[in-house]
Amino acid sequence: MRKIYAIVFISIIMLFFASCATVSVSQSSGPFQLVVLHTNDHHGHPLAFEYSPGKNVAGLPARATYVNEIKAHYDNVLVLDAGDINTGEPESFFFNAETDIVGYNYIGYDAMALGNHEFDNPLTVLQKQMKDATFPFLCANIKNKDGSYLAKPYIIKEINGVKVAIFGLTTSETKIVGNPKIVGDLIIEDEVEVAKKLVPELRKKADIVICLGHLGIYDTYGSQILAQKVSGIDLIIDGHSHTYLEKPIVVNNTPIVSAYQWGIYMGKAILTIDKKKIVNFEWSADPINVQKKNADGSLSYVTKQIPEDMALKTLLMPYKAKVEEVLAEEIGEATDTFSNADSRKRETEIGDLVADAMLSYVKDLGVSFAINNGGGIRADLPKGKITKKSIYTILPFSNTLVVLTLKGSDLIELFNFIATIPQGKGAFPQVSDGVSFTINYEKGTCENILVGGKPIDPDATYKVATNSYMATGGDGYVAFTKAINSYDTSMFQRDIMIEYIKTVKTVTPILKNRIKIIGTKTAMFFMNLLGIAA
Repeated sequence: MRKIYAIVFISIIMLFFASCATVSVSQSSGPFQLVVLHTNDHHGHPLAFEYSPGKNVAGLPARATYVNEIKAHYDNVLVLDAGDINTGEPESFFFNAETDIVGYNYIGYDAMALGNHEFDNPLTVLQKQMKDATFPFLCANIKNKDGSYLAKPYIIKEINGVKVAIFGLTTSETKIVGNPKIVGDLIIEDEVEVAKKLVPELRKKADIVICLGHLGIYDTYGSQILAQKVSGIDLIIDGHSHTYLEKPIVVNNTPIVSAYQWGIYMGKAILTIDKKKIVNFEWSADPINVQKKNADGSLSYVTKQIPEDMALKTLLMPYKAKVEEVLAEEIGEATDTFSNADSRKRETEIGDLVADAMLSYVKDLGVSFAINNGGGIRADLPKGKITKKSIYTILPFSNTLVVLTLKGSDLIELFNFIATIPQGKGAFPQVSDGVSFTINYEKGTCENILVGGKPIDPDATYKVATNSYMATGGDGYVAFTKAINSYDTSMFQRDIMIEYIKTVKTVTPILKNRIKIIGTKTAMFFMNLLGIAA
């Protein structure tokens, strides 16, 4: 009997040590991969949209499919967003981004940073968004006036025994570019100074530290300065500047990544982790149904077509139907027709109206004047009641309003270019109050240029508002690409014009005589004769 007890005892001991060995192997089973998927500057694009040269690009249903495909291949996946979910297409804008929150919940986002455009609406809207979201909004440098955090400063997730801290930062520019009525009572602290204190604390609590920042990739501020001045951040996922990167920017051994805008791309970082440290890092910006034009004029996908998740699309389509009802809303009245027939040839009443609406939105930012290409205005504003749909017809392009800071010398170059634009070209300018000039086609120059009633000082700086197409050099406006600074309001021109007309209520076509013309330049005669738009 003693021999039997001895055998049983020895067996129990062996099983105990065997089980201990098994646990030990599980805890030190070698390196594993953590995939971090990320977006930024989504700006209310819940459904697929046209993105030249392709159609049906991006959209949350295709993004959901992409995320599910990644999760099918990897065991450990985080899905993050670097802010600015608000302010975009009507399917989002009209519903305070409810559609986008529905989509993000469906996809399974783990966290989102607060962007500056989360403050375009009253704080009650943001509070509802945070309540409706199944994921936390993060921001460590914005507090309520009582000192409490507006959103969670950070979260810590444990993955395979590794603690991953994710903290949020929002550009302190928000107190300048944000609506004072909304951000005026908030405490917005310097993001770098906050990170200097927070990161050392997080390093004690976690093995890996990720910054989810809405900061922007700039030379003198933003994520690069954060990485330069604050050590200990393993990865910065950035937004705000709408930057497309082909590879990470590495500063102070910290990789900085950003995935452009509107969900057109989704960033994919693959972190190989061994002994609770990152031993390898790979990153790519993966296109979501982005297309290219082939030599024969046909279209093909840059990588592959990603099918839409039909269950999510079914959830979102009712919002699109409601938008059609919303666009029927009457917003004001025109005492007479604003004709668009000559917006590519001379100053027009409709051009003045469009540009004045642009200026009204950013005048408090010190903008001198606004300029829009005549070709960006596509229809008359008929006499009578004005509906939202009529504004969407006049401004059909999804251009946002951008504020550029230019040297006076570059502004002079801009007007030199304007003097070369033939009448009939879409590049012909329409301008707001605050600027006047004469195009002398006989001499090929712009003359009598006055900004704010004064000649341009080549050594001074000026703020000019334009659309996002022109801001990147579109229609030949290369001088805009030399801007010292660029701020994309992410507000669509058409929505700005709608709010402008709601405010003034009644508009009358009166030519403001901002642009005078001497001579003609009709190089596009035959195209105009045939009615072909440039």
